[in-house]
Amino acid sequence: MRKRQCKIVATVGPASSSPSMLRLLHQAGVDVFRLNCSHGEHDRMTTTIAAIRETSAETGAPIAVFADLQGPKIRTGAFKGEGLDLKYGAKYRLRLAPEASDADVIPIPHKEVFAVLKPGDVLKLDDGKLQLTIETAGADEAIARADTPGLLSSRKGVNLPGKKLPISALTEKDRADLAHALKIGVDYVALSFVQRPEDVSEARAIIGERAGVIAKIEKPSAVDHLDEIIALSDALMVARGDLGVELPPEDVPNIQRRIVRACRRAGKPVIVATHMLESMIEKIAPTRAEASDVSTAVFQGADAVMLSAETAVGRHPPTAVAIMDRIIAATEKDPECASFSLLDDPSSEHTTADAITLSARRIAEVLDCKFAVAYTKTGSTARRLSRDRPHCAILAATPGAEVARRLALFWGVAPVYTDDISHFHEMIEKAEALSLEHGAVDGDRIIILAGYPFGRPGKTNTLKISRIGARGE
Repeated sequence: MRKRQCKIVATVGPASSSPSMLRLLHQAGVDVFRLNCSHGEHDRMTTTIAAIRETSAETGAPIAVFADLQGPKIRTGAFKGEGLDLKYGAKYRLRLAPEASDADVIPIPHKEVFAVLKPGDVLKLDDGKLQLTIETAGADEAIARADTPGLLSSRKGVNLPGKKLPISALTEKDRADLAHALKIGVDYVALSFVQRPEDVSEARAIIGERAGVIAKIEKPSAVDHLDEIIALSDALMVARGDLGVELPPEDVPNIQRRIVRACRRAGKPVIVATHMLESMIEKIAPTRAEASDVSTAVFQGADAVMLSAETAVGRHPPTAVAIMDRIIAATEKDPECASFSLLDDPSSEHTTADAITLSARRIAEVLDCKFAVAYTKTGSTARRLSRDRPHCAILAATPGAEVARRLALFWGVAPVYTDDISHFHEMIEKAEALSLEHGAVDGDRIIILAGYPFGRPGKTNTLKISRIGARGE
């Protein structure tokens, strides 16, 4: 049983793909593993998810896995030699071509870029290290002024802040990766380059209910359609690396806070990602600023925080996870931590199940309950409890392996496999046994939530307060 509520996502890579390392990372605190399709081969993905499932079977702990699709990559073409040395204030020709034909040409082999370019637009290159301003624009060529000096080498990323590109979020590579990810049974698929709600709908039409959809918010246009994208998605990711290129850096913290709050109100999990403990790619300890950054995400109420290169290619993957675990636990001990606050959506229509979980939250606080045990077939009861942020851990008892794994992403939820219940006595007996297995002791109070008649999904209408070892209370 984790001693924290916020979850840890770790990216699998060369430094962490062996079965022994995956087990070690899970023991150190990883709840969800990320497979990065930008760098992963299909055979390796198959081997990795098999090792993760084996770790899950050995430990008895459901572990979620998501495949992160690459999405469209807008890049420059090829230069001769080391590249083009941009001079401040100098003029350059952007040309629709795969490679540079002249010394002052920047090849961009993407017609979609030229379709939206206008004079005055800004282009950021190489993760924002270089910047150009468009002076004239045509169908296949544009003139741009260099705003920053520096070497532009081949196949560097191109960002167009504030522009919606007429391009699908799913490339042919993504579709092949998606088909394989669904075949090997990932629990979620992370969708890159989301610009509009239709991008999520397009992916959902392919995925169906075979996996949850995580919409990555990395484009300003996605922020403009935030509520609609949340409604269509199963979870969101705040991809701060790309957001930091597309937006002024001073805007990113406010956008992160806005996304977290919007997801909290909607009851959808949100992952805060990118550059969390980046110095630990090489070093044994994070900077104080990085520790503060993780703590801020936890304090705001993020369901999960993510490690990228720190575990994929870093020198100290288990240490990075262990330190993140400690930062989360220390933050959640603060009595003022906003992660536990209730952020309800006043516009939503509340159901009987909503009333039950809201009551459970208040009871847990008043009676200092050890656990809220939620019997759930679809995961909806546990998801509601997670949204309401009770002051106790949530044991989600479910007979469905897929449901249990998906719940591993949710704040405060410890999913456990168990058979369906058939009567009230069994409901109480099994809830107490599960609580004892996860650290409760005689005398602890627990809250039990279920639906009656038992075994019927979507009917959470029962709440029972029980003291372990003292029947009849």
